[in-house]
Amino acid sequence: MYHPDLIRHPDGCPALVLNADYTPLSYYPLSLWPWQTAIKAVFLDRVDIVAEYEREVRSPTQRIKLPSVIALKSYVRPSAFPAFTRFNLFLRDKFLCQYCGSPHDLTFDHIVPRAQGGRTTWENVATACSPCNLKKGGRTPKQAGMPLHIDAIRPTSWQLQEHGRRYPPNFLHDTWHDWLYWDVELEA
Repeated sequence: MYHPDLIRHPDGCPALVLNADYTPLSYYPLSLWPWQTAIKAVFLDRVDIVAEYEREVRSPTQRIKLPSVIALKSYVRPSAFPAFTRFNLFLRDKFLCQYCGSPHDLTFDHIVPRAQGGRTTWENVATACSPCNLKKGGRTPKQAGMPLHIDAIRPTSWQLQEHGRRYPPNFLHDTWHDWLYWDVELEA
């Protein structure tokens, strides 16, 4: 019987990685391993295969279906606070300018400008579109008459995960849906 996975190149078959408690290691970015890493982890007995693609890879002596969902055998404790990166900042601010709400041409802005002693920290940097960043210039939001929509805070990893669930990736394999609870209300 024909199945779309059978013609899929192995590079198009990443494995969704679950923690030992069967929750995704992360939602955004979604915890995915390339097929080679997943197969290596299987042979090193570091993961359990939860679901498979129909696609197989072969060696001279073996055939193995590519894992589509794997679960770590050892629990990995998530860090409480995420790294300060441009991407995580945009995710904290939901990919919106914190001055006008635009989702376009995003950059980041120092709330207290560096020229006035402002530092590059979670609490002093906000997502801004280029026009707002230019308009604000080297002034504080109060000086520029441009209040922020939300206070700049240091988010927890959980808060970023919750924000990330609103932005599912373009490709979700059918076998992943049971493990990813995007904005689905669960029945009682």
